[in-house]
Amino acid sequence: MARLDFVKMHGCGNDYVYVVAVKTRPADPARLSIKLADRRLGVGGDGLILLCRSSAADARMEMYNADGSRAEMCGNGIRCLARLAYESGVARRNPIRIETDCGIKTVWLKLENDRPIAATVDMGAPILEGREIPAAADGRIVDYPLHTGEASQRITAVSMGNPHCVVFVDDDRIFNMADDDFARLGRQFERHPFFPRGVNTEFILPLSDRRLRMRVWERGSGETLACGTGACAAVVAASLTGRAGNAAVVELRGGNLEIQWRSGKDQDGHVMLTGEAVEVFRGWLEVGEQDLTAG
Repeated sequence: MARLDFVKMHGCGNDYVYVVAVKTRPADPARLSIKLADRRLGVGGDGLILLCRSSAADARMEMYNADGSRAEMCGNGIRCLARLAYESGVARRNPIRIETDCGIKTVWLKLENDRPIAATVDMGAPILEGREIPAAADGRIVDYPLHTGEASQRITAVSMGNPHCVVFVDDDRIFNMADDDFARLGRQFERHPFFPRGVNTEFILPLSDRRLRMRVWERGSGETLACGTGACAAVVAASLTGRAGNAAVVELRGGNLEIQWRSGKDQDGHVMLTGEAVEVFRGWLEVGEQDLTAG
């Protein structure tokens, strides 16, 4: 038998199991993610994230959802990964450049006594062209009528390296919806043929031009307490539709995220995400020798 060390971490309640996969790594990370993410029979989490070496950046993030599917990016996950990279010595620098499946992201760590407690991530520029999100329409998809199983909803689609469908609501009923009912609603969007690769869906109640409330259904993981890329997409969508400015605090079930879309004249159009990066606990698993391979 062999030993696989892991770290449980979260950003605003968006929790993952992290493995430093520099020397050795899981042979089948998709299968391992399903096993570990189970909140009754496993460690519990929204998925598995591997910290790997990179030839193009300081480190690489390899991410798997709770259902074993591969994910391109996670704004909460990358903050925690940057902390782990710094504390483990894989990338003892600040800022840290991390390679993801949607490009290289720069992360600035907030340190207290050389201990990372939060981070700001340059999430890059949002993708607004429908076919590139991808979605089944040309041009920008802003307040677009989408027919779901129950009704027609007005949506705004944004990609932050992964696809998002933002639905604005007029009151707080969505936040009081029972979990089973919310799951049925979320799946109607996640598997909608309008989004050929599936979609993350954010339900947003604008509270002011600088504050949004959000409940999210994530592709491959279900409802999560927070979604960093989703919060970024929400602020972009709110700005595009005139519901908020280009900087806002997003209130999620797991905490708050600060988002700024640098969309003004002479700015680069990138979205900046700031939030906590929390270690919950460390542990190890006993696995078979065949379950590990070289990193």
